Amino acid sequence: MKLGIIGAMKIEVEALKNNMESKTVVTRAGMEFCDGILEGLPTVVVQCGVGKVNAAMCVQVLCDCFGVTHLLNTGIAGSLSNELDIGDLVISKDVMYHDFDCVGFGYAYGQVPGMDVITFSGDQTMMDYALAAAEAVNPGHSKVGRIATGDQFVCDKERKNAIIERTQALCTEMEGGAIAHAAYRNGIPFVILRAISDKADDSAEMDYPAFEAIAANRCAAVAQRVAQKLRGI
Repeated sequence: MKLGIIGAMKIEVEALKNNMESKTVVTRAGMEFCDGILEGLPTVVVQCGVGKVNAAMCVQVLCDCFGVTHLLNTGIAGSLSNELDIGDLVISKDVMYHDFDCVGFGYAYGQVPGMDVITFSGDQTMMDYALAAAEAVNPGHSKVGRIATGDQFVCDKERKNAIIERTQALCTEMEGGAIAHAAYRNGIPFVILRAISDKADDSAEMDYPAFEAIAANRCAAVAQRVAQKLRGI
């Protein structure tokens, strides 16, 4: 078994790398892949960069060059639910695109032509591990649900409402759907973890550097706990 961890924030990736043992760094497609041992489990940690193309490329390199068997993606997301507060954690039940529209050709909204699914379902075991880890790290502040992905930084209420109507997702971000898509095509179990960066109703704010540090620590702690659990399979 070998876990691939794809991080969206440099601070989070660095925290995980610092906790790895026997590590080597290999550069592929402009990305640095840190290959070593995390919590006793063979693991590769990498920052993929922003957006769906970077994310999908990263997954394919992890599969083809490093032989990963499981994938975990962490990062931040904008809330689409009034039940989520800043710093809460969302674990993917499934993931879909909110910006893929081939409805005019007879496909469902979000469906990629040629694909037999509209949403990409996370692995149940990894989802259970991630939820248990999230509850241990930040009790009472984690939810399982749908994550919506698109190459858009979504910050206004009107756009958020449109995404909610089309996807019924809990949060929106820019990489998870592509990672899930590539994992699905490669037959690799995955889970997506997101820390919420803003409230859906824009009623609260947090200084971003402060949020970034909190999110990085929480996500890294969850990822390490998931690695511990996977080691026992």
